[in-house]
Amino acid sequence: MKNSIFLMAISAAILTGISVKGQKISDGQTIEINGMSVTFSILNKESVEAGGKPYDRYKVSASVKNTTDKAYNIRLSSYPQIVSNTGLVELDCINATGAKLTSKKIELKMKPQMINVSYSAYDKSGKFTTNIIPVTGSYYFDPGDTISDNAIFIVPQGEKPDVSVRNLR
Repeated sequence: MKNSIFLMAISAAILTGISVKGQKISDGQTIEINGMSVTFSILNKESVEAGGKPYDRYKVSASVKNTTDKAYNIRLSSYPQIVSNTGLVELDCINATGAKLTSKKIELKMKPQMINVSYSAYDKSGKFTTNIIPVTGSYYFDPGDTISDNAIFIVPQGEKPDVSVRNLR
């Protein structure tokens, strides 16, 4: 009995470690993760010097496409509501240095849906006016939608970005 509990605990730890670490992705590659196609591309490379050491500076792009018929939605119930879990996938560059305020990861997030809300109030002169303010009503990622983002990764000279991707949903 003790052995089976121990084996189940070890198996759970290994499976959790695999899902947290993510899958490797390289330049130009597309990976399917839970019905989302994640693509990573290197757009540009140049050599730079930071702190007296040579590095390679990569401009990279990442995109995620919803290839299922399932929509992802977060509806807000009140304003202002703080929502921090809008991420879909995260691409981590393991060998990025973060030098010169550059990125170490790219997080692709759901799109915000903006709603124009009108309100009436008295202005400073005492006149009754109606104004419009944009408010975030929800976050969404519909079937067929694609979300993209760019980043700059600085890695040790002679190395390519070592990138892994993991699902946040």
